[in-house]
Amino acid sequence: MKVLAFAASLRKESWNHKLVVLASEIARREGAEVDLARFAEFGMPLYDGDDDRANGLPAGALALKRRLDAAQAILIAAPEYNYSIAGPLKNAIDWVSRARPMPWRGKSVFLLSASPSPMGGIRGLWQTRIPLEGCGALVFPDMFALAKANEAFEPSGQLRDRALAEKLVRDIVGFVRLAEAVAPLCAGARTLTTKVRQEKIEAALEDESRIQPPSR
Repeated sequence: MKVLAFAASLRKESWNHKLVVLASEIARREGAEVDLARFAEFGMPLYDGDDDRANGLPAGALALKRRLDAAQAILIAAPEYNYSIAGPLKNAIDWVSRARPMPWRGKSVFLLSASPSPMGGIRGLWQTRIPLEGCGALVFPDMFALAKANEAFEPSGQLRDRALAEKLVRDIVGFVRLAEAVAPLCAGARTLTTKVRQEKIEAALEDESRIQPPSR
């Protein structure tokens, strides 16, 4: 199973990037093929409906779409901005959601966050679930929030707190196992026996998408 992993932060020394690196290492030990990306690879302007209609997806959004299309599961370490989802991540979700078929649909997603606050960014993760689930992603019930992230890492990049490190392992192992089970049904390659049925389901979902308010 192929997993796309990235931290939705542009900061070079991002705590969220450090955390998603650890999560990626665990996923690899469990047999996943992990495509670890830097969010800066997906640079894109603010979503503009006129730009979308005139030019389609910008290069950064197309790059993210291609990486999503190649994966069955996604690890996202999402920073919390002012108690909510980070603007750059929301913008990327919005741009990519304009592609058809919907790139987020049927992909298993595990959300992590690292923050210097005592809450660990968990409030932002709850907000991040909303657009991803609205786009058809299968967001794992558990989430991992690392509090006081500025003090949480060893110089080696490992977590200082052994109990938290063990929890991260349990969470990622559980996610990988569930994503592996779900992928053949929701994000796997089509076979001749499933192709017609999948196309009918996708057509019904696209019809549902069209009843949403138009972009402005």
